[in-house]
Amino acid sequence: MAADKRRKGFWPLAFVFGLFVLFLYGPVITIFVLSFQGPEGGLTFPMRGWSMHWYGELWKGLGVVDIGAALRRSLALGVVVMLLTVLLSLGAGLAFRKKLVGGDVLFYVTVASLIMPSIIVSLGIGLQFRLLDGAIKWLLEAMGATGTLEGYTTSLGLYTSGLGAHLTWTLPFGLLIMFAVFNRFNPAYEEAARDQGATPWQTFAHVVLPLIGPSVVGIGMFGFTLSWDEIARSSQAIGDLNTLPLELQGLTTTVTTPAIYALGTVTTMISLVVIALALGAAAWLGRRNRRRFGG
Repeated sequence: MAADKRRKGFWPLAFVFGLFVLFLYGPVITIFVLSFQGPEGGLTFPMRGWSMHWYGELWKGLGVVDIGAALRRSLALGVVVMLLTVLLSLGAGLAFRKKLVGGDVLFYVTVASLIMPSIIVSLGIGLQFRLLDGAIKWLLEAMGATGTLEGYTTSLGLYTSGLGAHLTWTLPFGLLIMFAVFNRFNPAYEEAARDQGATPWQTFAHVVLPLIGPSVVGIGMFGFTLSWDEIARSSQAIGDLNTLPLELQGLTTTVTTPAIYALGTVTTMISLVVIALALGAAAWLGRRNRRRFGG
């Protein structure tokens, strides 16, 4: 009887699930397919031939926008954000294993950026750095450093305000993951290592880090992919040089060929490659831990 009920409910649930998957990935699949339009193809169906023509046009460049430079900037910023997210989240996770004075306030302040509108965070960071520009210019003028003052433009930039804006988005995710990991971490492994004469650093490097390695890889994946796709927090805080998502957003109003779909496909494939590498690394570390520690 129970099996019959499951069979009766299976297809309606499968249909709803299929619609959900189509809603999530339908636009991505559509862009991927349309990027292979022929030379006479447009931005909509029906397809007018199949070719790699628009990828070639993308390689040549899209108007005055240097796609290659924007791609390199986004990759470099994503890597820096990934590394800082991993290091800061790991450090905070270790620190919060003990009772910290003001730790609860610090935690809620950090996580609060997740519930604030991204554009407001971006505007606030941009305003802070513009106020900093005013203070720096006043200080240079007071010091009589006219040469430096004339050459000074702004403190807004990829690795200053832009980096800070991205970290307000990636760090809360990293912290929540790391807190969950250490909340169920068995301290008996550390005690066993100390009983064998291991120093705190040896215990961390040879016991704790290998055990939490898959989660650390996951945090790195979140750090890179969230930075790679970020638009709202970058819009008011990135400075003079745009990241690739900002360039892509701008191109949607000027580029009227499937080259924009080719660019979207390339950026999506980079995200998928990073996710695949992270999942592969996490799986490898998990198997390694099971062989090493058992269970």
